[in-house]
Amino acid sequence: MTVPENHAPATGAEIAAYIDHTLLKPDASREDILRIADEARRYRFKSVCVNPLWVATVARALAGSGVLTCSVVGFPFGATTTASKAFEARGAIADGAAEIDMVIDIAAAKRGDRAALVADIGGVAREVHDGGAILKVIIETSLLDDEQKVLACEAAVEAGADFVKTSTGFAGGGATVADIELMRQAVGPELGVKASGGVRSLTDARALIAAGATRLGASSGVAIVEGEQGTTGY
Repeated sequence: MTVPENHAPATGAEIAAYIDHTLLKPDASREDILRIADEARRYRFKSVCVNPLWVATVARALAGSGVLTCSVVGFPFGATTTASKAFEARGAIADGAAEIDMVIDIAAAKRGDRAALVADIGGVAREVHDGGAILKVIIETSLLDDEQKVLACEAAVEAGADFVKTSTGFAGGGATVADIELMRQAVGPELGVKASGGVRSLTDARALIAAGATRLGASSGVAIVEGEQGTTGY
């Protein structure tokens, strides 16, 4: 996934293809989930990202649309075993997920344990790739310093991930231009970089893409492409 030299899209419609339309609130209803799936079909978002409970519902709602189904594992803390994350991933893929966003072992990143990170990410990457899906690795930037962020990104590359991602949206903070630039530098031009957390406007989206993001996680996807200001937290 080489980043194009001039990859900043000009319009909301162009930016829609970067957006993972996201609803990860624990109290989301079936009606809420079907609404965002419908929005994704209408606006041609890249994917709909939901908790594992809703993957089968979303996959059915998006069938034939070309919009992908995405799910999260080890979410939102990353503090489960690699085996548990791999099991979650396998189930989500069986239900129709084409993309998996996993949370790393954040404690391992904070103590500088690269081997533990590679083992954790690699164990999930093998399961995901065996299922024909792609893996995005959430490093939770708000909890790490720059050295730890770089370590987590380098571990994701070594472990065979397809993307690195900034945030869950549940630990405060969110995507910043500085973090996207740092992550892009750490992973090089081939890996995807997903900016998530606090992406609420077309201006935000353009700035993050210009900094090196190739995907945006947002619950304000409709507001972004309409050129309005979103109000939701993720």
